[in-house]
Amino acid sequence: MPPVKYPCVSCMECISDAPCEVSLSQLQLRNCTASSVVTVECMCTDGMVLDSKGGNHSDYGSFHTASDHHTVDIKGVPHQSSDDPTLHSDTDSVRLTTDMTQSDLYQRQPLLPPSAKADSWKSSNGLHSPTSEYYDSDDKTDGHRNGTAINGVIKIDVPAPLREEPRFPKEKWKTFIAFLILVVNFILTTASLSLVHERVPDREKYAPLPDIVLDNVNAMDWALDVSEILIMIATFSSLVVLIFHKHRFIVMRRVFLLLSLLYLMRSITMYVTVLPVASKTYYCSPKLNSTSTLVVVKRVWQLISGFGLSINGQHTYCGDYIYSGHTVILVLSYLIISEYSPRRCFPFHWASWCLSTTGVIMVLIAHGHYTVDILIAYYVTTTLFWAYHTMANNSHLKQSGPNNFLARMWWFRLFQYLEKNVGGPVPRQYEWPLPWPRRCHGKHPNRNS
Repeated sequence: MPPVKYPCVSCMECISDAPCEVSLSQLQLRNCTASSVVTVECMCTDGMVLDSKGGNHSDYGSFHTASDHHTVDIKGVPHQSSDDPTLHSDTDSVRLTTDMTQSDLYQRQPLLPPSAKADSWKSSNGLHSPTSEYYDSDDKTDGHRNGTAINGVIKIDVPAPLREEPRFPKEKWKTFIAFLILVVNFILTTASLSLVHERVPDREKYAPLPDIVLDNVNAMDWALDVSEILIMIATFSSLVVLIFHKHRFIVMRRVFLLLSLLYLMRSITMYVTVLPVASKTYYCSPKLNSTSTLVVVKRVWQLISGFGLSINGQHTYCGDYIYSGHTVILVLSYLIISEYSPRRCFPFHWASWCLSTTGVIMVLIAHGHYTVDILIAYYVTTTLFWAYHTMANNSHLKQSGPNNFLARMWWFRLFQYLEKNVGGPVPRQYEWPLPWPRRCHGKHPNRNS
């Protein structure tokens, strides 16, 4: 009779740490946990039979209760036989008996599912399977033991998947690098203006260029002062938003890089094409007809000390037309406020928009710039701001590829360096920027919009 593989007889108390296996007539023990009860499988040639489906048994076999006594030798493992109640270790092998009743099979296989129906399992001698009393209290309460449920379903505890939250590292050194780039480009812009001043067409020979707005509006010098006052208010408002933003270092380096790019392009455009002075009343310093290094340095220092404004009397050099620096600051301030201030503060957004629009109108009324200067400044500032933030908020646009044409921007490598560790769109969260007083940190450490 060929060997029949059948889940049978045995269960045992092991002292190692993993499941046990019985193959043919050898029992191999592998790492079972102490005091754990496990079911083993063995290969027997007789001593058990498989009943047909139409018999008194369902899917499992039954054991003969006749006098045939079949044993399996297990070397080196002491075991208790059904014949001898005491342990015997006379030789190096023990005998594992197979003359067991169906009830004994259930008692020794606690991992098999219990049967609640009396007619589902019956042995040949009419004994019913044991009820749930044979299972310990842990199985009744927890519904499983050692990861196996009592109803035959294996329950595996799977930890919840880890969600990677967007990371927003401060990276202060990158913010400092962006600030240095801004300083360099601002100095470059003032140096360009110092050189352009000597090339401005003479007012006595060249009248202002025709302009659809300036030709129909009388010049009012006070309007330029109003525009610069509004610039200071807009700049201060945007600075407050940046300081109180939780991720202020990320936002600041973005603003620094955007301003540096705008100043760099402006220094080039105003130098390559010099336009006649738009205002007939604006004061321009006399030309020296020479541009030595010392003269340029003096003019640069004078412009920087006055922050590029004429209201303090430091900006007396002409020729910085294409494109308007006043418009750049006003538009960029509004974009910063609308993008990084709380969404629910829409009155603040509208006030900022009105302030910026009024400032641009005042520049035109004062004849401080041509209309084309205003339009170019608006277009360049908004396009650069929106393109930068579109790239920063989409991770796939931070990588160069054949279909990412934004990666062909000449400043893309610098953008990639500053933004590569930012994990997504910067949330609108705010916090007190100083370590004191402590009560400002306790109530609302992270305010969301």
